[in-house]
Amino acid sequence: MAGSDPVEWYYVGVDVGTTSVRAALVTREGQVKTTAEEMVTIWKPHSDHYVQSSIDIWAKCCSTVRKVTQGVQRNQVRGVGFDATCSLVVLDQNFQPVAVNLDGEAERNVVMWMDHRAAEQAARITSTGHRVLSRVGGVMSPEMQPPKLLWLKENLRATCWRDAAHFLDLPDFLSWKATASLARSLCTVVCKWTYCPTEKWDTSFWTAIGLEDLLENDHSKIGNVTCCPGSPVGEGLTQEAAAELGLDTGTAVGASLIDAHAGGLGVIGADVRGFSLPCEDQPITSRMAMICGTSSCHMAISQGPLFVPGVWGPYLSGMVPELWLNEGGQSATGSLIDHVVKGHVAYPQLQEQAVKGGEHIYSYLNRHLSSMAKDLGAPLELLASSLHVWPDFHGNRSPLADPTLRGAVVGLPLSQTLDDLALLYLATVQALALGTQHILEAMTQAGHDITTLFLCGGLSKNPLYVQIHANATGLPLVLPAQTEAVLVGAAVLGACASHDYSSILLLQEEALCVPAPPCPPEGVHGPYE
Repeated sequence: MAGSDPVEWYYVGVDVGTTSVRAALVTREGQVKTTAEEMVTIWKPHSDHYVQSSIDIWAKCCSTVRKVTQGVQRNQVRGVGFDATCSLVVLDQNFQPVAVNLDGEAERNVVMWMDHRAAEQAARITSTGHRVLSRVGGVMSPEMQPPKLLWLKENLRATCWRDAAHFLDLPDFLSWKATASLARSLCTVVCKWTYCPTEKWDTSFWTAIGLEDLLENDHSKIGNVTCCPGSPVGEGLTQEAAAELGLDTGTAVGASLIDAHAGGLGVIGADVRGFSLPCEDQPITSRMAMICGTSSCHMAISQGPLFVPGVWGPYLSGMVPELWLNEGGQSATGSLIDHVVKGHVAYPQLQEQAVKGGEHIYSYLNRHLSSMAKDLGAPLELLASSLHVWPDFHGNRSPLADPTLRGAVVGLPLSQTLDDLALLYLATVQALALGTQHILEAMTQAGHDITTLFLCGGLSKNPLYVQIHANATGLPLVLPAQTEAVLVGAAVLGACASHDYSSILLLQEEALCVPAPPCPPEGVHGPYE
């Protein structure tokens, strides 16, 4: 810790999620003082194509940061940290955007994480059986960058591929935009690009899949300088970036994280003493961080590498320095629930009832299910016992690792009432929870010993989703007292870069990752007996 100072210090965390940019001003004790949010545009030019604009995203980063820092002096902001989805940003030699679709609109230069256009390229990469695949569960996902790059070369050779000079993960684009440094975070290149911290880029892999041109000029297009998350990037904010963000030139910027990893960093080190949890006084490796929003990520760390079939990793220093990370996940969770609920014939009736009661639609559905259970004299969990959902509407990320899988619903009645909608919602949540249990079983069989789940993200605020997961897994679930764990995780990066803390691990022990005050009793959910 830095020495005492009468001036209150703050750190800014910026989280670029799938649909919005959020920023937070965070105190030294890890408390979120103010937040701001702005939506970002998503284009869907073709089936399985999802595209964004790096210009739009950066503009929203700047406006949200200016909003959250309005009430403090610039010199009180000691550091800035960014996290973002693992989307692919393409820039030319002048750092201008390059179109990633046939429409040729240059500002649409981001291939989103959930873009599955490269499914065929991913399958071909998997068929090579290359040794780097052992670090991604044996199967290359279309959500990773190599298949996306291969698709661009094969389909946009005369435009995007010809003009592109820089391919960056979105978190690295943000740190570049802030500092003018092209250093890549180990989080992004290890987890999504097959980079190995000890062996660097595997040239035989890129040659084998037909992307040998990315090896030119010492890998300049994909990065030849890396750094650990939270380490200082460049000389801090450039004059231009500082002016856009409303901060001082030279303010420290921490090497970035993928958004799910920021959430994991924000909760996995939480202090839960006094709640008699099985992870108490146990290594951090007994915990799993589950970041649940549009999609879900299941983050488990280990002292040594553990190879889990169908689960990404092991990644050295992918989230916590010097520890190995395995990352399971579900490609559609919050988005699946929205899809199922909003596509039902009874959705307008649901909206009407929720508005009438002044409730969110999911709060209403949860209450409606409780009423149905009471009326029927049956446990809520058994209401949908004759209705079954296979939740892989956007493929299975883990542990089957099959992006071609599609969803199914079995047991639908001929009626389409509000009760039917509520039951379909319940069955969908239960299916997602059983998917989490499937991932846990795969990790356990590979050597993980996970005793407690730590949740964050939008879905962690849904009590039904949380309780159903506790029931399905048979494990206690912990919710942080500070609900904006992803933003706190991003702020951790800025705090570490400021040198107010010597390392992320020390920072977890001392402040930002420890809920203050400690988690309230209602923050711990156990399975129903």
